[in-house]
Amino acid sequence: MQAKALNEFSAKNESDGCLLCDTAPCTTRCPHGLDPAKVIRSLRFENISGAVEIGGDGEVCKRCKEKSCSEACLKGQIDRPVRIPQLMDYVGNWHKQKGNGKPSKKIDLRIEFCGVPCENPFFLSSSVVASNYDMVARAFAMGWAGAAFKTIGTFVPQEVSPRFSTIRKEGNSFIGFKNIEQISDHTLEENLDYLRRLKQDFPQKILIASILGQNEAEWTFLARQVTEAGVDIIECNFSCPHMTGEGLGSDVGQNPDLVALYTDATRKGTHLPILAKMTPNLGNMEIPALAAMKNGATGIAAINTIKSIMNIHLDDFSSEPRVDGKSCVGGYSGKTVKPIALRFIHDLKKHPDLKETPISGMGGIETWRDAAEFIALGCANLQVTTSVMQYGYRIIDDLSAGLSSYLGEKGFSSVQEMVGMALPNLVPADELNRHSISYPKFDRSLCLGCGRCYLSCLDGGHQALVMDKATGRPVLNPKMCVGCQLCTVVCPVGAISPGKRVEV
Repeated sequence: MQAKALNEFSAKNESDGCLLCDTAPCTTRCPHGLDPAKVIRSLRFENISGAVEIGGDGEVCKRCKEKSCSEACLKGQIDRPVRIPQLMDYVGNWHKQKGNGKPSKKIDLRIEFCGVPCENPFFLSSSVVASNYDMVARAFAMGWAGAAFKTIGTFVPQEVSPRFSTIRKEGNSFIGFKNIEQISDHTLEENLDYLRRLKQDFPQKILIASILGQNEAEWTFLARQVTEAGVDIIECNFSCPHMTGEGLGSDVGQNPDLVALYTDATRKGTHLPILAKMTPNLGNMEIPALAAMKNGATGIAAINTIKSIMNIHLDDFSSEPRVDGKSCVGGYSGKTVKPIALRFIHDLKKHPDLKETPISGMGGIETWRDAAEFIALGCANLQVTTSVMQYGYRIIDDLSAGLSSYLGEKGFSSVQEMVGMALPNLVPADELNRHSISYPKFDRSLCLGCGRCYLSCLDGGHQALVMDKATGRPVLNPKMCVGCQLCTVVCPVGAISPGKRVEV
């Protein structure tokens, strides 16, 4: 019996179930030399054009009788293997029906940031993913355009174990990440040597030195040291939320006077562009950002991690990460902070005195779509950490390919053309259209009759849906519906969408 073809919804769920192995058995066992693991990874990270280019028309997989890829799938040791042949068939059908067999148009991703030319907008952010020579060199070789090296100070902090924790949801490995790690655990001399060697061996890559001083003299000293080491940009870490010393990290970022003082001190030690890295642990980021820009900063980096407490264990009431039974407030990052990061970036770009300020955006970038959202809100540079910690440096393939293909499909000729395109569509709440309703539209061919929309509307909406007893499908009562679209967002199979707007 022939297996049922996958649609977009089922293909996404299937690729989401892949373990994303390092040396993937499905690829090593493929008798035709294909790379199903990379196809699935591209689907997982929403890079369908990349999946098509790798997977082709799927004819080879259709003719394959061995199915050794599925037999080798490690997920089969948990429940069942990923349906690799069906995913390859889905990609092949997409190739024929939507791609017409033609490769997607690729756009060069070069962009200038703070006067520095970059081969693409994707940088590693200042964290453990960019903390020594070998790591950054490997990332550069794989296609990352630059890296903000892990924050350098004049002291080496004493770290704790463990230092990471996560929030999980359904099939996701994790959607939120907490860390209580501080600045670099290497000496200043070691870090300066890493920076020198990286610039010597990768002169075309962009190196950002993140620094953190304990007083004015240290900020000037560190700026001078990293400048002499040959870096391209300096980032002032005014925002780490869990430094153990008073007057460090986010304590600085919440105090515009200290931001001004330390930015000025940094400027005294360098001629290079300076980024002031902002903390989200305040209500109005524009205030410290203005203080930085008025005292020598060239641009803003936002956002750093959010102060958080995670996972209270109800057996012993400890929190995570558990350090000998205790924990502390730490920094929250990952996919779930993206809306918060975008809000702060929007606020900065909408301020009349900051709208032309270069912004390096970060906070929840996992796929090229996430990256494109940051660009559309005004970021010409992007920094990534948590996604790399979860999936590895290899995500640069789908970040770059996905963004390049999207730009080509939309008719852009460069990344720069897209910077800030979404800003005009974000307006104050009192300017929104409050004189019309968009009623939900139901696709009966997709509806499964699960009743999720009905339950949500009944208990969390306006009781505008009833379940038809004859068909087992929802029916809308337009007299009760206010067009809130709660049903649309809870439908698990995408059978409900916004309909036409109706004046009221």
